[in-house]
Amino acid sequence: MEIEVKFRVRLEEIRPKIEGLGAILSHEEVQEDVYFSLPSPQLLRVRRVENLGRAFLTYKLIKDPGRNEEFDELEVEVSDFDTTVEILKRLGFEEDVIVRKHRYVYRLGDVTFELSRVENLGDFLDIEVIAEDIGGAKRRIWDVAKKLGLSEKDVEPRLYQELIREKMGN
Repeated sequence: MEIEVKFRVRLEEIRPKIEGLGAILSHEEVQEDVYFSLPSPQLLRVRRVENLGRAFLTYKLIKDPGRNEEFDELEVEVSDFDTTVEILKRLGFEEDVIVRKHRYVYRLGDVTFELSRVENLGDFLDIEVIAEDIGGAKRRIWDVAKKLGLSEKDVEPRLYQELIREKMGN
């Protein structure tokens, strides 16, 4: 199970704090995510990681709609982003929104930090732990968040697609 909490942050302020915890930069990603319309609590996306020449098809089931912190996720690497998008369209899936971001991925033990500058939305930090013990994972996330000076008021519970739709006025 993927457990994550998303925070609104300022990249320039939070990045040195993440590094100060001893987290190591794993890699950078320039991402383009095409989301398809599915009824909540399901998500379907095709992701292009432009700078790494990789693409992924991902299905997520949100286990806690509204908070959007608990996900049952299935993901597979695909060889061709554009063809995968076209296959889904031909199967009847409708394109919903496109999310573009520049992401820095840090790791500290079992914790992953995904620091993202999202086009037209701003800066976000997802703190993620993969675990079956949901409560333990959330405690670990909040322990780290507090060390970074983050609190509940910094949480952004909405999905990127929701934020994009709001910005577009839909």
